[in-house]
Amino acid sequence: MDGPDTVRDTDGFQPDSLAGPLEILSRHSGGAAPARMFVLSAPSGTGKDSVLAGLRRRNVDLHIAVACTTRQPRPNEVDGVDYHFVGREEFAEIRGSGEFLEDAVYAGHGYGTRLGPVREALSASRDVLLKIEVQGAATVRLKVPGAVLIFLAPASLDDLRERLECAAVERGVVDQADIERRLVEARRELACLPGYDYLVVNHMHRLEETVRQIEAIILSERTRIGAVPIRV
Repeated sequence: MDGPDTVRDTDGFQPDSLAGPLEILSRHSGGAAPARMFVLSAPSGTGKDSVLAGLRRRNVDLHIAVACTTRQPRPNEVDGVDYHFVGREEFAEIRGSGEFLEDAVYAGHGYGTRLGPVREALSASRDVLLKIEVQGAATVRLKVPGAVLIFLAPASLDDLRERLECAAVERGVVDQADIERRLVEARRELACLPGYDYLVVNHMHRLEETVRQIEAIILSERTRIGAVPIRV
C-alpha cells in the first residue's frame, strides 16, 4: 500500500527518494528548470521604468530585454540601457529581416524586441522580461503561448492624468494636447486587459508595494508545475 508521501507519475517518471522537489522537477523537464518569459505592459506614465528599477534593486534575477525604438532619447535615457535608439531605416531593415520577436507602432514611433538576446538568455535558462505595449504583447501571446502577461495599471485615469502632468512639469514642457492623447490611448490599452494573466495596480506613492507584487508573480510562476515551455 502506498504511504501518504508516495508520488505516482502517470508518464512513468520515478522520482529519486533522495532528491529534493526542485531537482525532481528539473529532471522531469529534461535538465535545467525551464526559463520563463514575462511581459510587462502599461499605459504611458504608469511607472513601468520605476518598477523595473525596483526589481533590479531587489536583485530579481531576470534578463530585461532592451527594445529598439525610432523615437529620440529623453534627457535621462541611456542608449543600450533604456532602449536601443535606431533610425527608421535601420528599424525597417531589422523588421524586414525577421529579427524582431515583436514590433509595433506607438505614438508614431516604432518599437521592437530583437530575437537574438532573448534566445540567448532563454538558452542559458534565464527568465526574460519584455517591457512592451499592448500590440506587442498580443503578438507575443500568439507566438509564445507560455509567456506570462502582466498589466500594470494606474488606480484611475485621474491618477494617470496627475502622473502625466507631473512628468511634463519635470521635463519643463507641458503639452496638454499630448496628455489628452495619452489618456485616450490609455483607455484603449485598458480595454485589452482580458488578454493578460495578471493585473497589478500601481497606486501613487506606493511603488515598493507594486514592485513586491510583481516579484511575487515572478516567483510564483517559477515554481508552477506543468508550465508551457518557452520557444522562440
